[in-house]
Amino acid sequence: MSIYDRWLKVRDNIERACAKSGRRPEEITVVAVTKYMSLEQMQEVFDAGLEHVGENKAQDALKKWEQLGHRETWHFIGHLQSNKVKYVIDKFRYIHSLDRHSLAKEIEKRASRHGLSIPCFIQVNVSGEASKHGLHPEEVESFIEDLVEFKHIIPIGLMTMAPHVEDPEQTRPVFARLKELQLRLQGKKYPHAPLTELSMGMSNDYTIAVEEGATYLRLGSCLMGR
Repeated sequence: MSIYDRWLKVRDNIERACAKSGRRPEEITVVAVTKYMSLEQMQEVFDAGLEHVGENKAQDALKKWEQLGHRETWHFIGHLQSNKVKYVIDKFRYIHSLDRHSLAKEIEKRASRHGLSIPCFIQVNVSGEASKHGLHPEEVESFIEDLVEFKHIIPIGLMTMAPHVEDPEQTRPVFARLKELQLRLQGKKYPHAPLTELSMGMSNDYTIAVEEGATYLRLGSCLMGR
């Protein structure tokens, strides 16, 4: 099965999840996770009509960006070390993994030098797994308040990763809690932090994420094949 055929299947699943939850497919942005894809496979992704790609390692991503950086919109979706910000700041339109003050400070410094405003997702460790990065949910409010000093960072939303489980239905409480946190924070009406987006849902659980309010999905194996 080609990437295009898989994309048609994914799109159909998204439409079904939207119909079930009273949403519109136009609300959902699919980020194709291309970290294991060759340049040829990435070209297939673009040819299939997918306009957003996500990479999670700076060094690997830069090699691809040098070849294909003029194509589509690039997202940095992995854990970002502060000393790697200088390599990605002018190449990736979105950062999905803002989770600490030191990283925000470095993004601000580098973005200001390039005259950029960077849309960022604040990563939240909703599940509490020690293996995952992100802020504890109770830390997010004060973190957002601290971000007011960074004029080149736009906190557009929240991001989380659910546990990888056999039954995707078990991920629903994680996504529901992130949505609840988003709504609570939106009630604060922060002028510097719109928080309108939710980056959640991967290949094994994206339909559940859509039903619970995801606006950005990070999909790899369901597009690429296993």
